[in-house]
Amino acid sequence: MFLKSLAARAIVPVAVAVTGFVIICCILLYTVMKTDLMNDAVRDETNLAGTIVKSTRYTMLKHDRDTLSQIISNIGQQKGVEHVRIFNKKGLIMFSADPMEVNRFVDKKTAGCIGCHAGPVPASTLGAMEQVRHFTNGRGAKIIAITAPIYNEPACYNTGCHVHSASQKILGTLDIGLSGEPLLKTLALMRSRMVLFSLMVLLLTIGGVAALLRRHVFEPLRELKDYTAKISQNAPDDGLPCLSGELNGLAKDIGGIVCKLRETTAELNKLKDHQT
Repeated sequence: MFLKSLAARAIVPVAVAVTGFVIICCILLYTVMKTDLMNDAVRDETNLAGTIVKSTRYTMLKHDRDTLSQIISNIGQQKGVEHVRIFNKKGLIMFSADPMEVNRFVDKKTAGCIGCHAGPVPASTLGAMEQVRHFTNGRGAKIIAITAPIYNEPACYNTGCHVHSASQKILGTLDIGLSGEPLLKTLALMRSRMVLFSLMVLLLTIGGVAALLRRHVFEPLRELKDYTAKISQNAPDDGLPCLSGELNGLAKDIGGIVCKLRETTAELNKLKDHQT
């Protein structure tokens, strides 16, 4: 019965429309915010990779392998760092926070390498977003990894202890992976808050619309209905209800019809009295 009532017919479409609008807006907002957070995470990790390359540059120029190995090991012990390694042009891991990886070859078909090695000639440059990859490691942890190329510079090929020629553009690659769990937790918290906010908006909007409809539409209609019911039952009435807007015009029209009916009824009664 409620769904067939005027209140239901007025409120339900509004509730459905508001719900759909809020859901669509929240999905779009979440998508934009998720993209921004992911881009910020990639940007921060790219800056970190660049800082590591610059920090190890001096030790590379001095060919100080022990110090470079210690730097990589210390970075790998930092909270949130899942792996950090440096491999040469051939893919041989020269330095790694995990000693078991040293002197092993990386798989060039993995997500972190295929971007450069997709064609017959490896790419020498990649954009920041092309350097990133997302995957789950063997421990089941979500990883955001960056592969940053180590470019050849005049200070490298002009150093006596190095054998790199000036034509060699890339000397090696730094691969660093950070835990994606903090980002996932942030996204999960953002989703829960957006769901809570959406429910609050829905309740407040639908409640506000229902209250306004009740005050300005349903109550005046009820008064008008009670007035017409008394007229139809020939019961004494208190006159037209005090309404506003279009309902007031409707009430006046009903009042005019009632007056004409009463006049017509009075004339008919007079005719009957004369005939008798």
